[in-house]
Amino acid sequence: MDTRYLRSLVAVVDCGSIAKAARLENLTSAAVSQRIVALERQLGMALLVRVGHEAKPSLACMDLLPRARAIVNEVALLAGDADTRGLTGPLRIGAISTALTGLLPQALRSMTRSTPQLKPVIVPGTSRSLYQALEANELDAALVVAPPFALSKTFDAVLLRKEPLLFISNGHSAQSINARLQHCPYIQYDPDAWGGRHAVQYLHDHGLTPAALLDLDALETIALLAAQGLGVSLVPCWSGIERWTGSCVLEPAGDERYVREIVLLSHARGPRLRMIEVLRQALLEDIGSNL
Repeated sequence: MDTRYLRSLVAVVDCGSIAKAARLENLTSAAVSQRIVALERQLGMALLVRVGHEAKPSLACMDLLPRARAIVNEVALLAGDADTRGLTGPLRIGAISTALTGLLPQALRSMTRSTPQLKPVIVPGTSRSLYQALEANELDAALVVAPPFALSKTFDAVLLRKEPLLFISNGHSAQSINARLQHCPYIQYDPDAWGGRHAVQYLHDHGLTPAALLDLDALETIALLAAQGLGVSLVPCWSGIERWTGSCVLEPAGDERYVREIVLLSHARGPRLRMIEVLRQALLEDIGSNL
């Protein structure tokens, strides 16, 4: 069995479609489809259920997926076995959207220059989904909002950035922040998101019950909507916020109780610890150079 075909199967399951998996693997959709068909013939079972443009794993596929992931992971480690420094091969990095555009790009440039044999594989997602992927050993590290619970000793966490809460609107006003929150249309940072809990806590502590126009776990979109005058919001001061809020007015809101923390989560033990250390150093050096 060609392990590249297993890798394509795992990519399809993770991406949710053959087209997205093909882009990830730098292949055509037809090539990925042919690999899946070849696997289905070898195993004698249907592996994917196609619904429109989506491809979901069959029940049989779900049963064999853990072993397939383990095989793909072990094969990926082969290239690094001859490297005594442990810096050769893929490093699976999850990142929330604001880290993808803010913290990660410069760190990736630094890693590419210092360790060209290390191949970052970037996986976008929410803090919760990336944490779950880390738990399932589908990621090696993740840039996420600090979890709202104590981490087990199987994980390491490095604080990268503290992001104070801001009130965002499209113009100045003589009214207080709390008055505008209560009476203006409110674009709510999703309260179910790990980062959204700080805004919820602010509203609760100040006895505010604004009418939420909509809930979004997408800070860049919230900034664009606020700039267009659709409403006001409470958001963290994320890395790169200035690229999205050029026409907005940003005002500090609250104190340390409402600060969103961004952390690098990784496995405390495993074969890629040296790679993760390179990532950590690159992130901290970039953050230090921008202070």
